[in-house]
Amino acid sequence: MSLAVITGSGGLIGSQSARHFAALGMTVVGIDNDMRGYFFGADGSTAWSIDSLEKDLGGNYIRADVDIRDREGLAEIVKRYSSDLSLVIHTAAQPSHDWAAAEPFTDFDINAGGTLNLLEATRLHAPDASFVHCSTNKVYGDTPNSLPLVELETRWELDPAHPYRDGIREDMSIDASLHSIFGASKAAADVMVQEYGRYFGMNTVVFRGGTLTGPAHSAAELHGFLAYVVRAAMEGRTYRVFGHKGKQVRDAIHCVDVVSAFEHYHRDPRAAEVYNLGGGRLSNCSVVEALDLAGGLVGRPVEREYVDESRIGDHIWWIGSNAKFQDHYPQWTQRYDVPLILQEIYEENRDRWTPR
Repeated sequence: MSLAVITGSGGLIGSQSARHFAALGMTVVGIDNDMRGYFFGADGSTAWSIDSLEKDLGGNYIRADVDIRDREGLAEIVKRYSSDLSLVIHTAAQPSHDWAAAEPFTDFDINAGGTLNLLEATRLHAPDASFVHCSTNKVYGDTPNSLPLVELETRWELDPAHPYRDGIREDMSIDASLHSIFGASKAAADVMVQEYGRYFGMNTVVFRGGTLTGPAHSAAELHGFLAYVVRAAMEGRTYRVFGHKGKQVRDAIHCVDVVSAFEHYHRDPRAAEVYNLGGGRLSNCSVVEALDLAGGLVGRPVEREYVDESRIGDHIWWIGSNAKFQDHYPQWTQRYDVPLILQEIYEENRDRWTPR
């Protein structure tokens, strides 16, 4: 029996990972204590997703209601299943840079401390397992905002002559920039995952995600950009646009494409690798473009309120390059672009997100 431990198993990437690897015949130990409900209230709760995993996966899913800050509890789980453990996927995190500023200790203890707890438990009890870590493009801080950007009608764009025209690469510095409290805690975790790969020779990989999205997102205003755009459209909510004229650009990658990348890595793991992973040039949009597309889905404009103050450390333009990962894993391909992502989110949440 091959087994995977997945933290944050009720979240978007965690639940997709659980379903994907269970379908490949693996037993999944899902670690999740629904901290999203604490972060974002009822909108963000993943309790429904965890219940769904238990129902759909049956005996292939073992539920573990453990907080990743609980060092001993986490180590006990890894030790208990160590003989069969071949894959660790770490998606659990405090995911909002707005929320982090309100409780910086909580944010750092989860993002940095929780990651270290899981790394050390894996090193001690299952050092040969693949260790997949979900990081973020926020580790680059606001350095992307120093790029030569051009204002267009509905978006900001990068000067076509710039070397990053096809996407920001991993050689962008993470130093001398404003990260936000969230970005700093994620950067600490990111570097620690790399260090366990280099120092201890473990197969660790850092995926620095752009906008990770999909229909299973527990969308809330402070987290889950595209899913929350669709939710606002479907429920008739007013969407608040924070700064940059709503022209800030995000690349968006579907959770199916993300987890496919995890599988490719696990089949041929490397030590201490770092990859940007996002929608790239195939799949990206600005905030106002996303709102207009969502309005088209529901047949009416999405109500919006403009807040003339951008979020601290927010990226004006982010399109990441997947070139390094595709070079290492040429069989990996993307299936989804933004319109297809939005359509799927809309179709699969008809019964959940109804007009208020």
